Amino acid sequence: MIPVQGYSGVTVAVLGLGRSGLSAARALREGGAEVAAWDDNEKARDAAQAEGFTIRDLSKQGAFDGVATLIVSPGIPHLYPEPNKVVRAAWDAGVPVDNDISLFFRSFATSEWDNFERIPKIIAVTGSNGKSTTSALIHHILEHAQRPTQLAGNIGRGVLDMDPAIDGEVVVLELSSYQTDLARALTPDVAVFTNLSPDHLDRHHGMGGYFAAKRRLFSEGGPDRCIIGVDEDEGQYLANQMAGGATDDRVIRVSSGRKLTGDGWNVFAKKGFLAEWRKGKQMASIDLRAVPGLPGAHNHQNACAAYAACRTVGLAPRVIEAAFHSFAGLPHRSQLVGEKDGVKFVNDSKATNVDSAAKALQAFTNIRWICGGLEKEGGLGGLLPHLGGVTKAYVIGREAANFAMQLGDLPHEVCTDMATAVARAAADAVKGDTVLLAPAAASFDQYDSFEKRGDDFIVQVEVVSAG
Repeated sequence: MIPVQGYSGVTVAVLGLGRSGLSAARALREGGAEVAAWDDNEKARDAAQAEGFTIRDLSKQGAFDGVATLIVSPGIPHLYPEPNKVVRAAWDAGVPVDNDISLFFRSFATSEWDNFERIPKIIAVTGSNGKSTTSALIHHILEHAQRPTQLAGNIGRGVLDMDPAIDGEVVVLELSSYQTDLARALTPDVAVFTNLSPDHLDRHHGMGGYFAAKRRLFSEGGPDRCIIGVDEDEGQYLANQMAGGATDDRVIRVSSGRKLTGDGWNVFAKKGFLAEWRKGKQMASIDLRAVPGLPGAHNHQNACAAYAACRTVGLAPRVIEAAFHSFAGLPHRSQLVGEKDGVKFVNDSKATNVDSAAKALQAFTNIRWICGGLEKEGGLGGLLPHLGGVTKAYVIGREAANFAMQLGDLPHEVCTDMATAVARAAADAVKGDTVLLAPAAASFDQYDSFEKRGDDFIVQVEVVSAG
C-alpha cells in the first residue's frame, strides 16, 4: 500500500466503496487521515464499517462540515450526464473534488528516494482501444529486461494498492478517461496515447469532452516524454501541441499502417514490420508477423507504443524484440484459445465497440464471426466496410435478430446464445478458417462482464474441440 501524504489529522470524504474507493480509504487512513465514507449500496457500507471506517451520509445537510476534500470513485458521474448529488453538495460547500489517481501521484515520491541511484518512473497509458494490451506489454518487456516494475490502475491492482517504489522501478499505469478526467494531479514521466474512437460519450458529453479527458494526461504535469498515436486527427493535433518543433524528441509519434516521415522520433508499423526512425535515420526494425501474441494491425500499433515507451527508459531494441516473442497476450483480447483440424478459435470479447471489433476483424481472414450483445450508440454502420474477411456471422444476444438486420448482405445466422453460435460456427468451419468472437457490443444483456462472455466462449470451444 502507498500511504496518502498531505492529509494527516484532517477528514477526507470518500464516495463509492468499491475496489478503488476502499483502496483510497485504506491508504488515506494509513497516511493519518480521518475517513468519512459513503456508498448508496448498503452492503458496501457494511463492508467498509467492518473495516472500521466511519460511515457518513454525504448527501445530508452539513455532511461536509470539517471535510478537507472529497474522493470520488471512477464509476460515479461528477459532471455528465449529470453530477452525482454528493458531488453537488461538495461544490456547494466549497470542498475540492478529486480521485485516487491524484492521491497516488501526490504520494508516490518519498524521502527514501534521496538514497536511490535511479529515481523511479511512471509510464501512464490512455486511449480508446489497446491501452490494456499496451500497458501489459510494457510491463512484460520490463520484467523480461529484469527491471523492477509494477502494473496497476485500470488493469491489475488499484494504484494505491501498489507497494512503495524501489530503486530504479518503473510503474506502468493504465488510465481510463474516467480516471484522467477528474484527477487534480497527473504527472507521469512518460505519457502514452494509443488512439481515439467514440466511447463513453454520455459520460463526457460528446467526443470533444472525451478527448479532453484523455488529453489531460499530457497537459496537467507536462510529461518528460509523450508517445502519441497519430492515426486519427486528435492524435495528430495532440502531437503537434506537445512538440516544440520538428526535431523535438520529447514527442514520439506512433502509427500502424503508414510510414512516418520527418526528422523527429517516429515508431511505426507497416506490412508487419516495426521501424524506429530518429533524426532522419533508421535505428531499428522488428518483424512483428512472427509474434503470436500480437496479431493484426491494431496489435502492431500496441507494439509500437510499448516499444517507444520502453526505449524512453533505456531498453535496447533487441531486448524489446525478444520480449515481444514471449508475450502471451491478454485474456479476451485477440486470445487464441483453441485450434482443431486447422481451425483457430480466437476470443476478443473485449471488442465491445465498433472500432475495436473492426480492428479485430482486420487481423484475420476467412472469419466465422460471432457477434452481438447490448448494442452501443451509433449502430454498426462504421463496421460494414471491414467485413470483407468474414465468411459468415453468428449473432448472439437478446436482440440478436435486430442486430443481424444491420449486417446487410453478409451471410448470417441468428443463434442467440453462445453455445449455439460456437457449435454452428465450428460445424461450418473448414481448414484455414478462424472462429472469432468480436461482439461489437456490450455484454450486459446476457453476462455480467465481457470477461464472463469470453469465459463462456472458451468453455464452448472446449466442448466442440472435445467432440
